Amino acid sequence: MQGSANLNIMIKAARKAGRSLVKDFREVENLQVSMKGAGDFVSRADIAAENTLKEELLGARPTYGWLGEESTEIAGKDPTRRWIVDPLDGTTNFLHGLPHWAISIALEHKGQIVSAVVFDPAKDEMFFAEKGAGAWLNNSNRIRVSGRNRMIESVFATGVPFAAKRTLPATLKDLARLMPQCAGVRRFGSAALDLAYVAAGRYDGYWERELNLWDIAGGYLIAQEAGALIEGIRKDQNPLESGSLICANNDIFSSFAKTIRDPS
Repeated sequence: MQGSANLNIMIKAARKAGRSLVKDFREVENLQVSMKGAGDFVSRADIAAENTLKEELLGARPTYGWLGEESTEIAGKDPTRRWIVDPLDGTTNFLHGLPHWAISIALEHKGQIVSAVVFDPAKDEMFFAEKGAGAWLNNSNRIRVSGRNRMIESVFATGVPFAAKRTLPATLKDLARLMPQCAGVRRFGSAALDLAYVAAGRYDGYWERELNLWDIAGGYLIAQEAGALIEGIRKDQNPLESGSLICANNDIFSSFAKTIRDPS
């Protein structure tokens, strides 16, 4: 796929930050880690990656705004556009030597996500999309959601919150309802990759509550452009505002959403 100039900037930035993260990942035991809160860690590598992304993205488009996980939000001179960045989604995996983490970059224009990149440096998988142009993996492979139409054959993904988060009881109830109806549930620890995997047909659906915008903005567009349906866990929710979402292919979305939304 021949992407726009902005998409090419995003891919270049993701690859540059990814090279640094891979180097640090190989020396993960030597990383200096500080604790942000219970079960939530930030590493030197995380901050360095965000600095690299900020230099590349704002260097190329200095008038755009900026929203990143590890730094202060910047209001751009162009109020219609901003970068939304998670430099390391899956930090806990990274710090434990688990090769499942990603860089997520989204470009927002007038409140809509118009370009997105989710890069998995450990596996060298670059998922990307532009609004109206489909979703792609590694530039040559267009990706689509799965065609499975039976819940019992479907595999779903979610994030299981640690005990300090208030969403844990609701998630445990979700699992109790969903597990008897499906082929399995995976908890791999990266919302960005969960959405990208739905886009690629690896998962049939995904749900989670109270995520941050930078966790899901990139994967959201990639999943949509691959044919996924995405709604809030409550029907009146905007997923990008609430951070709570249900995502699945068209054939199973209704059954899946009904199961997750079951109030009993």
